[in-house]
Amino acid sequence: MTESKLLIEETRKSLQALAKIEAFYDRTMTGVDVQNPSEEKAVVIAEVLAKYYTCVETAFLRISQFFENNLSRERWHADLLDKMTLAIDGVRAAVIRDETRDILLEILKFRHFSRYYYDMSYDPDRLAYLTKKLTQVRPMVREDMEGFIDFLQQLEAAGAGDGE
Repeated sequence: MTESKLLIEETRKSLQALAKIEAFYDRTMTGVDVQNPSEEKAVVIAEVLAKYYTCVETAFLRISQFFENNLSRERWHADLLDKMTLAIDGVRAAVIRDETRDILLEILKFRHFSRYYYDMSYDPDRLAYLTKKLTQVRPMVREDMEGFIDFLQQLEAAGAGDGE
């Protein structure tokens, strides 16, 4: 299997993992007032946001390693997100749109915060805002990543997808 075929399959697997996270979220949050969630539901929201972003970031890291693997050490998480918006002429298409990045950046900031936040009570206004952003970004991420898979398939078909 060529390297580009491997990246295509890894990206598809990431989309499948995102679909599972989304399905869990949808099942768990049915009928929940996100403006005033219980403590348990707030923890679920926080965990879903973190897992969703981690899954997206892992896919982006694989893509970055395949094409350039040049990230800032100090702020590599945000740097990776920024690089995914770049179309590199003769190398690769942009993975996501700027609009997708902007929303994902909000979720990244929350994930970073939640990793070091040990209290179990979250700001309900912030969680309501982030659930709205998650709802907005879900179809955007899927569309962007499926478009990138199309690019990879074209690259593979052209015989230029050996990753070297």
